[in-house]
Amino acid sequence: MGKTLIVIEDEDDIAELIRYNMEREGYDVRVAATGEAGLALVERVRPDAVLLDLMLPGTDGLEICARLKRDKGTESIPIIMVTARGEEADVVAGLELGADDYVTKPFSPRVLAARVRAVLRRQKRENEDPRDDAPVSSHGLYIHPGRHEVRMDDETVELTATEFKILYFLATRPGWVFSRYQIVDGIRGPGYPVTERAVDVQIVALRRKLAARGELIETVRGVGYRFRE
Repeated sequence: MGKTLIVIEDEDDIAELIRYNMEREGYDVRVAATGEAGLALVERVRPDAVLLDLMLPGTDGLEICARLKRDKGTESIPIIMVTARGEEADVVAGLELGADDYVTKPFSPRVLAARVRAVLRRQKRENEDPRDDAPVSSHGLYIHPGRHEVRMDDETVELTATEFKILYFLATRPGWVFSRYQIVDGIRGPGYPVTERAVDVQIVALRRKLAARGELIETVRGVGYRFRE
């Protein structure tokens, strides 16, 4: 079989629609109807990607996403949110937790398949190119991409994967100004679907975690952001 997908979806007809179309694309598809069952399945199978509904009985999809991204054993598994909740706040919340993409219901199976392929391509690229980028030391910050580590005054700063990528992307290009979409292209690749608000949310969280050094990430009005030169 091809790559393995886990679908966490409580609506049988939607789960079957996804299973049928993804199996036609060559994927090995497993389905769980609750968040807890989905977590156990992910832990056991370690799939190539997870398609996750947000509106689940019991533990909701956002909590499931957070748990998967907190676990070192599952944090690198791509998550695509599949949800009827298309409001910007829900999309931003999912992306902030580390979700890789989202599709809103009703969706085209062809679009869903394309999104899955795109996420897996990005994952393959990252796995095949474990970056040998040099660590960055600037303004009292030490950023090590290989260790996914940020230290500030000898204390470790805990960042999400996306926050880390944004910080490293900007810190390796001090003084350069990037639009929100240029930042997304730089850390996710061209064509990644995201709202401008989602980038702002990540920047706010990043500045908060960096405390006084959060001001190193400067807002350039009408353009975007830069790391202080």
